[in-house]
Amino acid sequence: MHTIDRLSAEEFDASVKDLANLLVDAVDSGASVGFLTPFGHEAAAAWWRAQAPAVADGSLVVWTCRDGSGINATVSLALARKPNARHRAEIVKLMVHRDARGQGLSRALLAAAERGALAAGAGLLLLDTETGSTAEHVYLTGGWTRYGIVPDYAGSPDGTLQDCSFFYKHLTAAG
Repeated sequence: MHTIDRLSAEEFDASVKDLANLLVDAVDSGASVGFLTPFGHEAAAAWWRAQAPAVADGSLVVWTCRDGSGINATVSLALARKPNARHRAEIVKLMVHRDARGQGLSRALLAAAERGALAAGAGLLLLDTETGSTAEHVYLTGGWTRYGIVPDYAGSPDGTLQDCSFFYKHLTAAG
């Protein structure tokens, strides 16, 4: 049984260790989420702790998926701060532990983030992902529109430059 919850600032602080474990697993399994190997738990926890002010002020919203063993997936929503951009937000750090993949957790977390975006007044979502990745397939089949590919945009965990696909999705209250 999996439960998806939006983390309060206090819950976020208490979840940093589990979130760090998930981030390390993502990097170790080859996910292009902004970090290079070797990447350890201390660095992962420090990165998550650095997000705490944004979680506390509401500009970063974090959802987690838990099972009996702890956090096995997460997604974050970065709300735009500029006055002329408050209608949009960015999906960041969608990660599913390698042992929990293939269970629909990405789609469930994306649905939670989409509902959260609408509740915050953001009807346009943006994201980027490695071209050709499993994540890209999730977006292509989940109602997202790819609007471009940038060659050599980001490095994979081993530092190899990879193409990146950029997506958007217009949200409606009806889904």
